[in-house]
Amino acid sequence: MSTEILHNHDRANAHDAHGHHDAGAIKVFGFWIYLMSDCILFATLFATYAVLVNSTAGGPAGKDIFELPFVLVETFCLLFSSITYGMAILAMNQGNKSRVNGWLGLTFLFGLAFIGMELYEFHHLIAEGNGPDRSGFLSGFFTLVATHGLHVTSGLIWMAVMMVQVAKRGLTATNQTRLMCLSLFWHFLDVIWICVFTVVYLMGAM
Repeated sequence: MSTEILHNHDRANAHDAHGHHDAGAIKVFGFWIYLMSDCILFATLFATYAVLVNSTAGGPAGKDIFELPFVLVETFCLLFSSITYGMAILAMNQGNKSRVNGWLGLTFLFGLAFIGMELYEFHHLIAEGNGPDRSGFLSGFFTLVATHGLHVTSGLIWMAVMMVQVAKRGLTATNQTRLMCLSLFWHFLDVIWICVFTVVYLMGAM
């Protein structure tokens, strides 16, 4: 009788674990759908920028205002943050929550440095009279880059919340699913920024 109870208990645990796995997979799939909709948003902004890039209204063009060395440092901050987030996922797979939070903290700092540099660039441009109201080109530039910056800021807030959740509750199935979704989001922003750096800054500086 006791053996049958143990077998039933094991089957129930296996069913619960399978249920958690299915629920997590569904959430990750749903997040992929969200990222596809975000791709449409950024594709629209890139298309708008491409239309407005030559509409300088007698104001400066990209080659007159872009500082590539500064933007390159900014870019490396975001690229390094993707590497450190990948290390956090590896630590999560090993079940080491302290290392997960350590790598998340480093990722947060890189992301914060990226946002700080972006805000500095915006402030510098506006102080020089090159704000978004100066021309169609600058309107497209500020809209595209700022939208990406807002996404990175949202990711940083999400990351801070996850660090608290991992510290309090550990690497539960729910937290692991959320960390995987955040990983997709963060790497997606990295890819988008590479496109921004190439299309806006590199091509604009030519």
